[in-house]
Amino acid sequence: MFEFDQYLGFLAFLTILTIGFWLMIFLLTFVVPYWLFGNIRELLKERREKKRAARQA
Repeated sequence: MFEFDQYLGFLAFLTILTIGFWLMIFLLTFVVPYWLFGNIRELLKERREKKRAARQA
């Protein structure tokens, strides 16, 4: 039979595992796309500014 300490340890393990899972899902669905599209936008903006500077020079 489980003792109470083992039960609390199991609950702590499940809690940490669940928090890690949802944090990973949050990162993959919101943070990574935000970072990726922001970097792509900045890269395109730099290329446009470089082309404008080359055209004006």
